[in-house]
Amino acid sequence: MSAADHLGTYAEGWTKGDTDTILKAVSDDYTFDDPNAGKIAKSEFAEYLSGVKETVRSLRSGNLPDPFMELSEVVTQENEEVITAWCWWAIPGTDIKGSGLIKVRADGVRSEVITYYTKLPG
Repeated sequence: MSAADHLGTYAEGWTKGDTDTILKAVSDDYTFDDPNAGKIAKSEFAEYLSGVKETVRSLRSGNLPDPFMELSEVVTQENEEVITAWCWWAIPGTDIKGSGLIKVRADGVRSEVITYYTKLPG
């Protein structure tokens, strides 16, 4: 698969909330950086996403939304062999939303760093 194909598969996995599809698109040294959970390696990702789903279920009376996640405002930039993608993401039926910065090469998605959109306390 090309870097663009990996990015498309990765996005599809997130919209479905499907761990297997997400992991099919990532490189062996993939990291996911969530400010609430820290840096998650590929080997820990399934457990991480399972925890996210439990949080979503608790906010939605026990069920998951379909689609699991909505992605919008996707912007990509290609520079040599790397695609950098920025997106806005939201989990329907919750206040959980934010932005993501994704790096992709021909061997798969290398990393994603997310932020949450929230009001500061005080």
